[in-house]
Amino acid sequence: MFNEERENEILTLLQENNYYATVEQIAAVIHVSPSSVRRDLNKLEAKGIVKRSYGGVTLLSGDKSIVPFAMRTHRNIELKKAIARKAVSLISEGDVIFIDGSTTAYYLAEYLSGFKKLKVITNGLDSLSCLTRYHIDVYSTGGMLSPPNRNVLVGSFAQETINAIHADAVFFSSQALDEDGMIYDCYDEENRVRQLMMKNSTKRVFLCDSTKLGSKSTFKLASVNDVDYVVCDKPLCDFFTAPVRASLL
Repeated sequence: MFNEERENEILTLLQENNYYATVEQIAAVIHVSPSSVRRDLNKLEAKGIVKRSYGGVTLLSGDKSIVPFAMRTHRNIELKKAIARKAVSLISEGDVIFIDGSTTAYYLAEYLSGFKKLKVITNGLDSLSCLTRYHIDVYSTGGMLSPPNRNVLVGSFAQETINAIHADAVFFSSQALDEDGMIYDCYDEENRVRQLMMKNSTKRVFLCDSTKLGSKSTFKLASVNDVDYVVCDKPLCDFFTAPVRASLL
């Protein structure tokens, strides 16, 4: 089992075990030595995902609706990559695009290597890091690190940057989409950034993997009728209770 796979197994186990487990429990479940578990836990603690204690570990996110970015990047990877591949078809050479700090948008960033004349503006630190490998123009929104989600920039500085730019398209994701077409997320500050990106873009593209369908979260972001495209890994033609204006990809 690779290190990344072990980390994913540990995080899943912690969520299923009321956010706490001992080193011995983890070692027995994922079939590795306690010393290997301790090394993995040290890495997860350095990322701010868990807190070590004598003989055990606690997942720091006590709210089950709030999942750390590093954990979300391990979830539904193939679904998110499939969505990213579809969404790339909506980008043209020479475009200016916003991408938000979501993990799905991060996977979209990984598919931008083929472009030469593209400007990307993002508030996602992992997307920024990914895009340093490509020969395209990349801009950070600036801003404050989100207290609950340390991989994303939010606040007034980020909002001022976004308000000074008009983009050809915005690509964003969120935590939930219900049958009435309402889009939700658990981070209010991130929603504010997404809403400004939508306001300052000609084309609005919502990236939604099928695990988010039929659910709600704390804060309403928008309606699918506020976007131009919904990109999903499975057909949505029979999902909504009423007709929607957005194109469903």
